[in-house]
Amino acid sequence: MLTFKLSSSSNVYTLFLLLLLLNISLCSAIVLPTTLILPVTKDSSTLQYITVIGQRTPLIPVNFTVHLGGESLLVDCERGYDSSTYKPARCKSKQCSFAKVRFDSCGDYCLSKPHPGCNNNTCHYLVGNPVITTYTYGAELAEDVLAIGTAPVVLVSKPRFIFTCVESYLMRRLAKGVKGIAGFGHNSTISIPNQLASLDSRFTRKFGICLSSSTRSSGVIFMGSSPYYVYNPMIDISKNLVYTPLVKNPLDSLTPTEYHVKVSSIRIAGKDVSLNKTLLSINEQGHGGTRISTTIPFTILHTSIYEVVKNAFIKALPKKATMVDPPMKRFGVCFSSKNIKTTNVGPDVPVIDFVLHNKTTFWRIYGINSVVQVKKDVMCLAFVGRDQTWEPSIVIGGHQLEENLLIFDLPSKKIGFSSSLKLQQTSCSKYDKTSKS
Repeated sequence: MLTFKLSSSSNVYTLFLLLLLLNISLCSAIVLPTTLILPVTKDSSTLQYITVIGQRTPLIPVNFTVHLGGESLLVDCERGYDSSTYKPARCKSKQCSFAKVRFDSCGDYCLSKPHPGCNNNTCHYLVGNPVITTYTYGAELAEDVLAIGTAPVVLVSKPRFIFTCVESYLMRRLAKGVKGIAGFGHNSTISIPNQLASLDSRFTRKFGICLSSSTRSSGVIFMGSSPYYVYNPMIDISKNLVYTPLVKNPLDSLTPTEYHVKVSSIRIAGKDVSLNKTLLSINEQGHGGTRISTTIPFTILHTSIYEVVKNAFIKALPKKATMVDPPMKRFGVCFSSKNIKTTNVGPDVPVIDFVLHNKTTFWRIYGINSVVQVKKDVMCLAFVGRDQTWEPSIVIGGHQLEENLLIFDLPSKKIGFSSSLKLQQTSCSKYDKTSKS
């Protein structure tokens, strides 16, 4: 096997596990709507976003880390994978063709007794764990029963859902109890949204992510056509979004399913910051530009971008704000929160605008997403500076995405941003769990 390296559950969560098992027998009787609901919880230790998907025969709930740019449903098959319906994808099979497996990734790689993840005459797929930036060509392509969603909204059962089987080492540094990675990548036929749409014409290649900022209540992934409802009272949060084109990175051979957008400039408190704008585009080597990620806790900025953003943010802070020196280990800018007012969109700090493909299209980041409370009376700018020479210059992380709705419209090749739902006096945890659309 060829591998290489590039560089506490809530009550709501537990209840969902029980509902998944209790309602699994009902799936055949449910009339499918066009939107599927997939609850997502935030792990307090790793800050990863976790969802539950049923798999195997007999069916069991499996915990997965949500990876927006992931290639497939990636499962640890080395420890305890037991299913009477597991079928490896044999060489030259329709499963391999559907997954667009490379010809040289099919063969006899298993040197032990056959078992899930280790069979000969099977196709292998390139997958990775973005948390440890480790990738492998040794993921066995297979299919098995899958149940996704939550009743009574909709629970979809598919008897032959293609996924990838890996060894346990690739699951390092995932949240406790997690057994795999749920991939929602755009340029992969076997990612969850693409495969679901191919298996069921009532679903489209469109989904929305609405992550909760709380570890005690779940956010949601909406899969399929809008409207996407939350309460306050019931409103469709998929309306009035700002859309920007999905940008391709043709030279990215390792992570071609990731989501990139064009950020043309950054504004702090309404003023443009002076950036090296060559970093904002993907260069001839496939580096630079902006990626959106659910596996990075806080937005990463190229060091040169971070320095000007940091300085502009400090300059625009209220005059009564007192800097904390030295700052916290993870963050480079921290200050006392004693004199910072609180608004419905978080601390009253300078707004940050990511100006997208043109000057009139921007995604506004308020205090609830731009800073983080690290301890009593101390908050920090929730951005991280890092040498991104061989990576995207900007990687938008989970904290900045929380309480925002992002819609990924794959047929139209565009992404929609809502800005904070707190502006509408609601949140991602108030999604519609009962109606059948």
